[in-house]
Amino acid sequence: MIRVEVVLAWPERVESRLLELGDGATVAEAVAAAGIEGSGDCPAVAVHGVLAKPGQVLRDGDRVELLRPLVADPKDNRRRRAAPRKP
Repeated sequence: MIRVEVVLAWPERVESRLLELGDGATVAEAVAAAGIEGSGDCPAVAVHGVLAKPGQVLRDGDRVELLRPLVADPKDNRRRRAAPRKP
């Protein structure tokens, strides 16, 4: 048995589930077992902040983070901040 945490963070709240899964459990199995509403809308998953594939095998103590879609393109935001300002 392994213990993992599955987390989905929104600007106004955080949903977290602590799970006990069998040895050899994968990221996809943990996400499915957590049953967090909105997890299907997440385009990517990370384990301890590092992108993970659904078939990645988890270890005891792993934190699975469901990554929400970006609201804005970071490159566009940087370009806007770097653009010269008009007086």
